[in-house]
Amino acid sequence: MSRFVAVTAVRDFESRIRQAITGALHGELQTLSPDVMTGGPDDVFKQLSGAPPEVLILGPGVLPDDALKLATVFDLQYPEISLVLIAEPNPELVLRAMHAGIRDVVTSEIGLSELRVLLERACLAAASRRRGMAPAAESSQDRGRVIAVMSPKGGVGKTTVATNLAIGLGKVAPMGVVLVDLDLQFGDVASGLLLEPEHSITDAVHGAASQDSMVLKAFLTVHPAGIYALCGPKSPAESDSITAEHVSRLINQLASEFKYVVVDTAPGLGEHVLATLELATDGVWVCGMDVPSIRGLHKSFAVLRELQLLPQGRHTVLNFADRKSGISVQDVEATIGVPVDTVIPRSRTLPFSTNRGIPILQSNVRDSASKGLKKLVDRFDPQWIASPQTKLHRRVVVS
Repeated sequence: MSRFVAVTAVRDFESRIRQAITGALHGELQTLSPDVMTGGPDDVFKQLSGAPPEVLILGPGVLPDDALKLATVFDLQYPEISLVLIAEPNPELVLRAMHAGIRDVVTSEIGLSELRVLLERACLAAASRRRGMAPAAESSQDRGRVIAVMSPKGGVGKTTVATNLAIGLGKVAPMGVVLVDLDLQFGDVASGLLLEPEHSITDAVHGAASQDSMVLKAFLTVHPAGIYALCGPKSPAESDSITAEHVSRLINQLASEFKYVVVDTAPGLGEHVLATLELATDGVWVCGMDVPSIRGLHKSFAVLRELQLLPQGRHTVLNFADRKSGISVQDVEATIGVPVDTVIPRSRTLPFSTNRGIPILQSNVRDSASKGLKKLVDRFDPQWIASPQTKLHRRVVVS
């Protein structure tokens, strides 16, 4: 059972913490008065009725300066305890908090589902430290997989595949997935996930966030399904201020913090896409069941082979598959020169879920398209990769 300690006198928020840690977290909460802030960690421990907590929640109702002083000492003496500050975040406070060892700074108005995600992530970080493992940000061998979702042309359902892939991977690695919208002019990740982000990728690649991975986390948007999203710019004009170097640094930062970094790229092979491919461990190529899309993918593979930018992991997805189209899977494979790994049948449910902003894998709707998307997710599940049956099921076709 995870242990949480909250330093607050605000009973309403204490009640919300209790709601957030019940259920999947199996949490136990003890509340201390803000008076304990005048002492140090030993004074906090003296008031506890049990073992030290995995997560220490500071606020609401405490002075930020007092919280930062206490957090600095905790971070030095007890780094295995995750610290969360409940206060009205602003850039200056976030910077000071992150340097004091605080993992997250969130407003007291945070939603219950977001609070649950935040606390579970803090628990996982604490557990990792207790096992004596280096944090993901400092361990090169634990670097996350970078999955570039691509297509040579638009209109093939690339963003739908990317959002569902991220949601599905979120079930494999809760709080370990971030979805990046790299279609810098007309990205649709925010609408595809029904998000209203406070920050965008423009904020993340400039200023303090570009230098500190912990600060960068403050610019991500939490999704109720337990993943993070870094949404596209608010205006297409902002894309001019984001270079390929910005993209490379951003992906490196995220790969050091998350198990899976899913990048929804812009159609084509622009400089931002090529920068992503240089760091990608996997490429998911989405192709529609039409001649222009198929020929475009063939040309794309030819160019990337010449540039030596084909990732080690290759996953080809045939979307909108329809036997009545006059084109078979075998025809597609013969044209593009590689096997089709996943076939997603044409579906009425899939576009409906996209228009609602609720990915089909989030709503758990039974549908032939959802089966195809689940099979795609399985390709990135370590248990599936290790299975002896993997080689026997190279292509996943859902009829």
